[in-house]
Amino acid sequence: MAQEENKNEQNAGDVPEELLKTGSVTGDNAIQCLTVIGQIEGHYILGDNQKATKYEHLIPMLVAIEQNPEVEGVLIILNTMGGDVEAGLALAEMIASMKKPTVSLVLGGGHSIGVPLAVAAKRSFIVPSATMTLHPVRISGVVIGAPQTYRYFRDMQDRIVDFICRNSKIEKEKLSFLMMRPDELSTDIGSIVDGREAVSLGLIDEVGGLDRALEALREMKNE
Repeated sequence: MAQEENKNEQNAGDVPEELLKTGSVTGDNAIQCLTVIGQIEGHYILGDNQKATKYEHLIPMLVAIEQNPEVEGVLIILNTMGGDVEAGLALAEMIASMKKPTVSLVLGGGHSIGVPLAVAAKRSFIVPSATMTLHPVRISGVVIGAPQTYRYFRDMQDRIVDFICRNSKIEKEKLSFLMMRPDELSTDIGSIVDGREAVSLGLIDEVGGLDRALEALREMKNE
């Protein structure tokens, strides 16, 4: 029994500290893997019982990756329900502005503000069973019913739409229609698209899994 406990402790000690803290790891081939899972935590701390990706962890990590000559590419794996709009858009802008080869892979879901994160990479992939939810900006809590408040929501929505269209092949009119569609979601407005539909719309580049994402990243490195 004592030997088994010691073995378990040794195995736990073998796990890289960066993987335990941020869910990221650098492979032997100098490809950095970043994961965006659960809900994107921004200005407000989420509860202990919620899976969260903290943007204050990823921002300095992205800066370090861009400056590290040993890192030759970044694989961003997404399975997120969305989260803080400003934090998610800030991360997406950082990824889009990187010179390093970047590839995103949507597994499970890339919903809400996860959509800009998925299209921010230079190449984007999605598995057939994954889904993406497109909907207008929402906010929880007290909302002041003043023209300035609604103008803020509209301006934020315009920035998100503009970013998605700049970094994918979807048309602005089509994206706006899908976001405001009234008959797709049971308790809200918007649309849910699966992997193949996301590609046919021009939102994501290609249907594929981990093998295709890594292959594309290696091709970009060689170029």
